[in-house]
Amino acid sequence: KTSEVSAVMAKADIKPKSIHHAKKWSDDVENLYRFQQAGYRDEVEYKQVKQVDMVECWPETGFVKKLQRRDNTFYYYDKQRECEDKEVHKVKVYVY
Repeated sequence: KTSEVSAVMAKADIKPKSIHHAKKWSDDVENLYRFQQAGYRDEVEYKQVKQVDMVECWPETGFVKKLQRRDNTFYYYDKQRECEDKEVHKVKVYVY
């Protein structure tokens, strides 16, 4: 659903207009949490930095499966939710 949009944005080097913190958990917040753990704002920045078109996701949940950090080490994630309720407020949601 968002892959075509983010592919275009990744090539355009677009910067976010605004930012807010997540209030409650959702699938999107889960994936943002995973990108931010690996040192990126979100999928857009990850694709810009790593020059990739696709991010590996779990087919069952749609959550990010693995990410490559800037130092080229990999983070691997579970199919299940990893962002606990107490962590949700730390997740930054970027608006483009």
